[in-house]
Amino acid sequence: MGGRGDVVSTPAAVATGRPQRLGIVHTTGFHYPGQVLASYNEARMTPLTNPLQTTLDHRIEVTPGASTFTYRDYWGTQVTAFELRVPHDHLTVTARSVVETFPGELSRAPAVSWADLASDACRDRFAELLAATQRTQPGEEAVALAREVVSGLAPGQAGRALAEWLPAVLDYVPGATGVHTSAAQAWDVRKGVCQDFAHVAVGILRNLGMPARYVSGYLLPRSDAEVGENLRGQSHAWVQWWSGSWQAWDPTSGRPAGPDHVLVAQGRDYDDVPPLKGIYSGAGSGKLFVTVDFTRLT
Repeated sequence: MGGRGDVVSTPAAVATGRPQRLGIVHTTGFHYPGQVLASYNEARMTPLTNPLQTTLDHRIEVTPGASTFTYRDYWGTQVTAFELRVPHDHLTVTARSVVETFPGELSRAPAVSWADLASDACRDRFAELLAATQRTQPGEEAVALAREVVSGLAPGQAGRALAEWLPAVLDYVPGATGVHTSAAQAWDVRKGVCQDFAHVAVGILRNLGMPARYVSGYLLPRSDAEVGENLRGQSHAWVQWWSGSWQAWDPTSGRPAGPDHVLVAQGRDYDDVPPLKGIYSGAGSGKLFVTVDFTRLT
């Protein structure tokens, strides 16, 4: 199998136009119904640096205070791990980042054919990003309709057509689904949020034979935000597929992922990229809270 290098690699990007600089404060954590005796956690809240974005400054603060250590996971995401061994009734993790993003393309490498994608070499190289997961299997009906949409198109064109088609058949309805909703469940009700759009898109792309990965991060709420303006936003999810090079599209809006998108994590599905996850001993289920605030700096 191709292994980590093939899974996380991104060919040389082509940046064009002027960059923009964003300040992002992502705060998340749990309020527990009682005392938690100990907890062990992982945070994926550090924007990546690649040819289309540069993380200029970043720090993570944990309350109650805890020692942290960082590492790169299998998919190339930076993880901040920490543990609390003192009783606590809340946990707050705040990630403060300054990121510069650039307009451009992930790559301009030559496109490949469906036959190339079906080759043993390609299927071995991208085996992990072609395999279905419980999160990303959208069901036979979704795949059959998608095949009609992309009929006669080359892989790269098919990916774009699919990303543009999904907003016409799925409604964006916050609260209609939950964090554990699968692509099949979202398709059944024809509604969901960005996580569901990304899961459905990734599942269909893989069923068509195109390597695809789930991407999470942030989306600037308004492209026309003034310098110095503060905006309340949220985490976001989109997709990348490989058709000779990696292409990034946002199926929730049916458009390419651009300089308003800030990439934090990538993997097979949401289970590989949650901003905060862990285990704890003590009180019953905690209540999750999340805020994401943006400031356009340039």
